[in-house]
Amino acid sequence: MKAVETGATRRAMTCVGRLAVRRPWQVIIGWLLLTATIGALVAGFGRPVEEDVSLPGSDAQLGRDLVEAHVPGASNATGQIILKIPQGRLDDPANQAAIAAAAAQVRQVEHVVEVVPPSAQLGTISADGRIGYATVNFDLGPREVGHDLSDRVVAAASPAAEAGIQTVPGGALSLPETETRTSELLGLAVALAVLLVAFGGLVAAGLPLLTAVVTLVCGLGLIGLAGHVTGMPSVATTLATMIGLGVGIDYALFLLTRYRALLAAGTPGKQAIVETVASSGSAVAFAGGTVIVALGGLAIAGVPILTTLGWTAGLTVVLAVASATTLLPALLAVLGPRVNSLRLFRARDGEIDDSRWGRIADRVTRHPLRYAIAASIVLLALAAPVLGMKLGQTDAGDQPKGTAARTGYEILAEGFGPGINGPISVVAEPDSPITGPADPRLASLTQHLKATPGVARVEQPRVAPDGALVTVRVIPATAPSDPATIAVVESILDTPVEGMRLHATGQTAIRGALADRIADRMPWLIGIVVLVSALLLLIAFRASVIAVKAALMNLLSIGAAYGALTAVFTWGWGVELTGLDGPIPVEAYLPMMLFALLFGLSMDYEVFLLTAVQESWQATRDNRLSVRRGLAGTGKVITSAALIMVCVFASFVLHTNPVVKMFGLGMAVAIAVDATIIRGLLVPATMALLGKANWWSPAWRWGRQP
Repeated sequence: MKAVETGATRRAMTCVGRLAVRRPWQVIIGWLLLTATIGALVAGFGRPVEEDVSLPGSDAQLGRDLVEAHVPGASNATGQIILKIPQGRLDDPANQAAIAAAAAQVRQVEHVVEVVPPSAQLGTISADGRIGYATVNFDLGPREVGHDLSDRVVAAASPAAEAGIQTVPGGALSLPETETRTSELLGLAVALAVLLVAFGGLVAAGLPLLTAVVTLVCGLGLIGLAGHVTGMPSVATTLATMIGLGVGIDYALFLLTRYRALLAAGTPGKQAIVETVASSGSAVAFAGGTVIVALGGLAIAGVPILTTLGWTAGLTVVLAVASATTLLPALLAVLGPRVNSLRLFRARDGEIDDSRWGRIADRVTRHPLRYAIAASIVLLALAAPVLGMKLGQTDAGDQPKGTAARTGYEILAEGFGPGINGPISVVAEPDSPITGPADPRLASLTQHLKATPGVARVEQPRVAPDGALVTVRVIPATAPSDPATIAVVESILDTPVEGMRLHATGQTAIRGALADRIADRMPWLIGIVVLVSALLLLIAFRASVIAVKAALMNLLSIGAAYGALTAVFTWGWGVELTGLDGPIPVEAYLPMMLFALLFGLSMDYEVFLLTAVQESWQATRDNRLSVRRGLAGTGKVITSAALIMVCVFASFVLHTNPVVKMFGLGMAVAIAVDATIIRGLLVPATMALLGKANWWSPAWRWGRQP
């Protein structure tokens, strides 16, 4: 192959391949030491996560920053122990004694600085007396409150549980589920089956799995350690797991396929390894680079959570490229001919013209217009539901039934109304310091908030020690994910209060501002990522039409993913099969993250297909023959790679987090559509129709036509 496999990249990858062949054990030991070191650090220091969302430049973030500047300890974590009794009242003497005993034990837990038991006077016991919550304040930030501390706090509340009172963690104590072992094992099992079919032997099939596992351990470990110095949402590690397994296996699969083909052609073993890294390794490096460039576009949004998800996913891709181009060649150098040992059956490696993909390629190139029209109709139909996509924010009430987060959410909603799960923190800056509780501005502020439509309850205003700030906790009448709750925020801010400047903060307000910012920045992200990707392809293939067409084709698979998300999660088509019990809004930031991620991943298959087509074109100058050979030669490996990635992504639909389910479904659909309808039908059909125009490029730029 030529195209992306020439020039400086090829020379660099040739050096990498030679190093792996000359010093294989040093390379292997280096990876083992790196993996062991990262694993030991994670075991010793843990992997903290933080679900807090920040949004610099927004009014909601300004309000939060003001609170942290004027109220000591405002940034420390606050949890809840949610209590429910089947009969009677929590404020009965016997129950009060049990709750007091539980509170006393919780106070003894390390890092707990205060426990405020439920009280009707504070409004933390429901009207019927059956439901309430104790507030637990910590001397730690939210990211330092891990599962171990949460479990110890809940265990310390055992006197209440022993008295027949249901106890459920809430707030900072209700931590998201980060366990992905089931999805990982399912993805690895499917990958092993596909690799066995592709290679026929356990050793060859096991190598891509080994490099993927190394990628996963190193990537997740580094991301987890980074959680000690920056906010790390739980979805970041889950998304990195998905990407690490998917691309880690795929990249190794591409190299191993090329290596076996060179061996079959009679190339000596060590020379075949160097040639594999120089050629397919260059393509893998380019493909990984396009993914990283697309993820880098997320910085345009100016949203920290997207930036974090972008660099964590990008780090995993870098490690996948590195392990595929260094660790895999070193293992091949050590194994030598034994790479084909432990064969279960003989893989079919016959003439590509006689293969299934050879026959498909023949039909597509003979009747390109028919296949182009049919594929376009199917893709438009798959993308059509996107017109009804409902963006918003998910909350704990969208979690599957039976999870601790969902149970706590429902108990609080039953006792205090749904708005208790998404309180709005109103921050007021007085023109001059508040002199005391009798200051008339406090009464005016409270009256304004109570009169705001959609407000269920207004708690007592709290004045900062310096008198320069007032905070009021407002409970809306609607759930956090309800658009009416965002309308409450807007109503509070739209009506002025004399002598005060108002801000609305808290997770509900910040996520509402997040949705607005993403809507504003999304067109810029699409335009810049498409443009940069097209330029990269132009540099790689020196064919303007191919570069533009490839970039636009990627939009079709993303449209199909958006359509699937809308049909399942917004319209509720088969949503029960995902483990949810009804339609939910698509998380506001998810389409932007999916766009960057899928645009890069889709480019992987485009690069491998176009590289094979261009190689044949440069040899034959027959466009239709080149398209046919390119599709026939890459169809099997692209389909195998895509099947692995689709199964890995789809397995994460089993996760309890609705956002992870959305990522898993959207990415699985996009890759499936991309590898079959787009790369298998539409791309070759349009290339056959365009003929020599595919390879046109301004002669003044490249010096000559390719």
